[in-house]
Amino acid sequence: MNTQLVVVYHRQPYEEVIENGKPVLREPRSPNGIIPSIKGFFSQVDKAVWVAWKKAPVGKKGKFERRITMQESTGDYDVVRLPLNATQISQFYHVVSKEALWPVLNSFPWLYSTENTDWAMFREVNRLFAEAACEQAAPGAVVWIHDYNLWLVPKFVRQMRPDLKIAFMHHTPFPGPDVFNIMPWRDEILGSLLDCDMVGFHVARYSQNFCAVAQGLRSGITRHEEPLPDAISTNGQGMSEPVVASSLEYQGRSILIDTWPIGTTPDRIIAAVESEAGLACTEKMRSDLNSEIVIVSVSRVDYAKGTHQQLDAFDRLLRRRPELIGRVKLLLVTVSAADGMEVYKAEQRKIEQLVGRINGHFGSMSWLPIMLSTTPLPFEEVVCAYRAADIAWITPLRDGLNLVAKEYVAAKNGEPGVLVLSEFAGSAMELKDAVLANPFSRDSMDEAIDKAIDMPEEERRARMQSLLAHVKKYDIGYWTRHVMAKFAKLTASGK
Repeated sequence: MNTQLVVVYHRQPYEEVIENGKPVLREPRSPNGIIPSIKGFFSQVDKAVWVAWKKAPVGKKGKFERRITMQESTGDYDVVRLPLNATQISQFYHVVSKEALWPVLNSFPWLYSTENTDWAMFREVNRLFAEAACEQAAPGAVVWIHDYNLWLVPKFVRQMRPDLKIAFMHHTPFPGPDVFNIMPWRDEILGSLLDCDMVGFHVARYSQNFCAVAQGLRSGITRHEEPLPDAISTNGQGMSEPVVASSLEYQGRSILIDTWPIGTTPDRIIAAVESEAGLACTEKMRSDLNSEIVIVSVSRVDYAKGTHQQLDAFDRLLRRRPELIGRVKLLLVTVSAADGMEVYKAEQRKIEQLVGRINGHFGSMSWLPIMLSTTPLPFEEVVCAYRAADIAWITPLRDGLNLVAKEYVAAKNGEPGVLVLSEFAGSAMELKDAVLANPFSRDSMDEAIDKAIDMPEEERRARMQSLLAHVKKYDIGYWTRHVMAKFAKLTASGK
């Protein structure tokens, strides 16, 4: 049965685990992140389909289930899976996406490499995604494509099904023209994005960058702009923009440019940490950490996350303020990359070496300054870690948004705490009571962590209560309603 909403995202929307020797599909335990956020839209439509890839079994023809039905708390939905072989997966995700596109997206052009890329294979995988989406879409349906791995899907969807409405959502940064244009495929990528009816971003800087790229590479584009709402506008910071694009006019078509940050699930987080089990978990975690001041940092291994710059700052903190030795502990959760992600191995080694050096220099038999975890914590544990921490230290060099910052605010539930946040994380544009830091500046990082440690309790409480009010108001439900209103505008336009 064809549907009115087809979601296209490379990852499958469930966890696949082995139980009693058999594969079992289950709902992800964490309600936060891109996948649970997108699945929230399924309750807004009668029927939706998710298109994702799955590694094809070798030598097992006839065993692959192309379409499966999931029954979850968000409602029933179908998943159409593309059987990709190991070579296709390697090129599509590990090589082209991570070695060529990711450094450009995050404005690290010196790390950009096309040495091993097979662009033709990347294009073919995008075509397969588009073909699967078109097969599932009802006449006039919305095909909602997520993230840069699928930049070429809109072009193929437009060719195959001109009746469809095409929306694209960027969850990553989007660079300015001087960085984007180093890619030899820039015209093909841009042409595909200009085939969309709507292109979305979480923050104004990236919307404006996209429009600047479009106007630089194509003639005859008109940009319409409007003031930013106060809720997502902060002046004088590294990501500040005075206005934001609302649409582009190109070749007789209007392309809607949407800018709004995704929210989190504060009510569910608060329920988890305030439950009997949550309170017990938080108390035990605080006891196990055994420090007067607990700092938490949660991310994954990625040079864009700024973890080794953060560790350098923590090392300087202990050298600069020896009275904190034995009193402060950093709980560092930096999740290792999946197998095949060669580009991140050097970064992980650097992080582990820095942690070892700091613990070796400052630690004792009874106290270590850093507790490192490279495996992801279950949702119930990570939110208790947030609640147990006095400070959340979230300082990526670049980030499309960063939901961890919002999750920390929700988990504290108005209790005293400090959010130290990079001004180059998209969420810095809305979380105005965070202590902002420039992770490229040693002085800024030092000043921010000092301010967080020394902040009076009254101010810590007031800041967290103000942040909580914002996170509750602009939660995932708000974002869902915002995007559904945009979809309604698309389908009503008759374009």
